Amino acid sequence: MSEVASPEPDTLPSVSTSAPETSVEVFAVYGVEPEIQAYAMAKYSRSSLSMKDSLKEITLQKAEKFLNTFYFQYGHRSIADLAHIALAIERLSILAAIVVADEQRWDGQERSTRYQNFRKSGYYTPAFAEPSSQALYRETIESLFATYEKLSQSTFEYLASITPRPAEMKPDAYERTLRARAFDISRYLLPLATNTSLGEIVNARTLESQVAHLLSQPHKEVRDLGALLKKAALSPAYNANEESLRALVAEIRALSPELAERAERELLREVRVAPTLVKYADPSAYEIETRRELEQAAAELMRGAAIEPAPLVDLIDDDSTGDDPAGKDVLEKDGLEIELATTLLYGHCHYSYRQLRGVIAAAGKARRRELIDLGLRHRGRHDEMLRPFYAGQHFCFDILMDIGGFRDMHRHRRCVQIMQDFTTAHGFDTPPEVEAAGVRSDYESAMRRASAAVEKLAASGGEEAAQSAQYAIPLAFRKRTLFKMDFAETVYISELRTTPAGHTSYRNVAYAMYEAVAKKHPALAKYFRVVDVREPVDLLKR
Repeated sequence: MSEVASPEPDTLPSVSTSAPETSVEVFAVYGVEPEIQAYAMAKYSRSSLSMKDSLKEITLQKAEKFLNTFYFQYGHRSIADLAHIALAIERLSILAAIVVADEQRWDGQERSTRYQNFRKSGYYTPAFAEPSSQALYRETIESLFATYEKLSQSTFEYLASITPRPAEMKPDAYERTLRARAFDISRYLLPLATNTSLGEIVNARTLESQVAHLLSQPHKEVRDLGALLKKAALSPAYNANEESLRALVAEIRALSPELAERAERELLREVRVAPTLVKYADPSAYEIETRRELEQAAAELMRGAAIEPAPLVDLIDDDSTGDDPAGKDVLEKDGLEIELATTLLYGHCHYSYRQLRGVIAAAGKARRRELIDLGLRHRGRHDEMLRPFYAGQHFCFDILMDIGGFRDMHRHRRCVQIMQDFTTAHGFDTPPEVEAAGVRSDYESAMRRASAAVEKLAASGGEEAAQSAQYAIPLAFRKRTLFKMDFAETVYISELRTTPAGHTSYRNVAYAMYEAVAKKHPALAKYFRVVDVREPVDLLKR
């Protein structure tokens, strides 16, 4: 077979930047309310009208009538994918922000702990039954913030002492860069109660399911947040141009009161971004009841067994290896059933996936199917299956890392993530710079005091005491999460998160993911373009 020569660079076809000669018309649409835009796009399947003609004839009333019929009565839920909404959520806790962002179809950004002093942000205070518990909580949070400020300054001074400023680098840029590195270290002390802010852009269907999910959570702050998101979708939206438009209307009124009245109606009318599509979002009985039953099942199955030690990253094999108690024959025969049952319980305990899988594999086929049934028993007609049923990915990583680093890994939404709850049971991480800066004693004392306070607050009694106590957990404490993904996503995370500009925590995790795959599939290792995390890092390069 003859070879076909590749074209030389100068023979490659040129790409014109001018408009091509074609009958196709492409245009952007601006200034249309989300639900009207959704209706206009949905009309492509029901009308020969162009988008421009559709938008001219659609009114808010027509859109509402259409959506009530096709979205709610006929179940054409893809229509809501066409209505995109921008929302700002401010002064929520880091804990609540993690729950909000735990949505695979979510697009958003949260305040970074790297570029600003979070001591100024304030914090969330849940309600405790006893005044003494309330006092202990505030004392714990204030103490963590005090140590956070001290550590931020100490580590900055240490980093400055070992990193001379280059002559070509301006002093303010030098200080800003090193302070960001210092905040990367001191963030380990920030409690989950710390206030943050985030912005999200989601379609209405995602917002509806997100609201239902938040309304079903065990933390009151998160449930309240779900109600506020729903209210924001139904209420008048913030108009960024209102001030300038009011000034314009005032100028018009000076010339023509009649014209000004019309201008005011057109320019300053209230806009509700999703008054129809989100109005029926309510707590999910499926999620609430299934959580309760799976928590009970996990406790019964494990019977208080000790949590076995686990590595930073554990690549779960399809077959039994080493001391894994799950038998190879059982995994080959009933692998998917075992994966489903294990993943269903994983999010409702603090055991590693491997330890849990061993117990479930030994429990027998009947018990495994009972657990799978628990995950579907309360599923309603319009309920999507719970996330543990998104099974079958080849690469499954059980990752035990600090909460702060997890927040960065949490942004990878092309994989399936199953989170375990926040706990102090797995201990905490200590960055090496803490020792070098001479503040290790203060750091470890703060962690021990926080851990003791969390335990005491959780045992204090009262509704949601265990959930409220979690707000006092610093980001240094470890959290377990299951990450399931394909090969491309494994390569992407390993490459992106090992770059020198990244945080040490997730760099180590990403490199461990690469090493685990390279060990199991050595022929594939050459396709990873990772940076060796053992190489020295230039602290002034971001």
